[in-house]
Amino acid sequence: MKNVTPIFLLSLPRSGSTLTQRVLATHPKIATESEPWVLLPLYAALEPGLCQARYSQETLEKAIADFCNVLPDGRNGYHAAVRAFAMTLYSGIAEKQGAIFFLDKTPRYHLIAHHLLDAFPEARFIILWRNPLATIGSRIHSFGGVWRLQNYQVDLFDGLVNLVRVREAYADRILAIRFEDMVSEPERVFKVVFEHIGLDFRSECLRSFSGVLLKGQMGDKTGLQEYKTFSLNPLDKWKSTLASPVRRAWCRHYLKWLGERRLKVMGYNQDALFDQLNSEPNSWRTVPSDIARLVFSRFASHNIRSLP
Repeated sequence: MKNVTPIFLLSLPRSGSTLTQRVLATHPKIATESEPWVLLPLYAALEPGLCQARYSQETLEKAIADFCNVLPDGRNGYHAAVRAFAMTLYSGIAEKQGAIFFLDKTPRYHLIAHHLLDAFPEARFIILWRNPLATIGSRIHSFGGVWRLQNYQVDLFDGLVNLVRVREAYADRILAIRFEDMVSEPERVFKVVFEHIGLDFRSECLRSFSGVLLKGQMGDKTGLQEYKTFSLNPLDKWKSTLASPVRRAWCRHYLKWLGERRLKVMGYNQDALFDQLNSEPNSWRTVPSDIARLVFSRFASHNIRSLP
């Protein structure tokens, strides 16, 4: 098996990870495929409450914990086995493409990010942040403008908290970039990214990424069609989506929950985000449906909460 180095691109969904993946995939030494997701079920076994299963996830967690206790290296042995499994899969694809790196871009890896950092000491890790208001606006836009954030709560709350934690705990191993900087100054940002990976930056990657087609059902198909070049349009596109007084009220509550410290780790200023949120005139068009959906899902009352 060829010596292949994994690259993990960590982010919340709708943060520009597909664009980043396509740019990196232009390099002949980097192989990638849509969104693998292969490590989530293996590490869900170590995370209480992460998922549900007909065979009883709680029983599985206890059984895996018992099994790890009798392994010669304990939980480290489990990590080693998961790593060997992943490397077999990654290497198979990378070797086929003549690459020495495999890029795994699976947004929900934010739930198991700390396990990845423990299991893959040689891997390159990149966290891609995006203005949380833009992330919310993009998700609503992807639902046809309808408020369905109850389907996205695991990312907005648990996922974001997990990414902030791993950024703080493993700052020396993780390169953090912002979507806003990436689309505004792509050459500067990707020079840093390729340097972090250990490859030479090639300016043509900023033009040729439009030819990268990612197979499979996963990933952002909308972005593949809309963005053939770097565009500044997504930077303010969210403002009109969140112009409803109901949506703004929810987002103000969300920014307060996030708090100054978390936002600072992400590279954003809380007061500046409040100003951006209030910069557009109010639109009452979606208010009735927003209220109805909020009441139905009880999303706001159940999920605006204080997490450690």
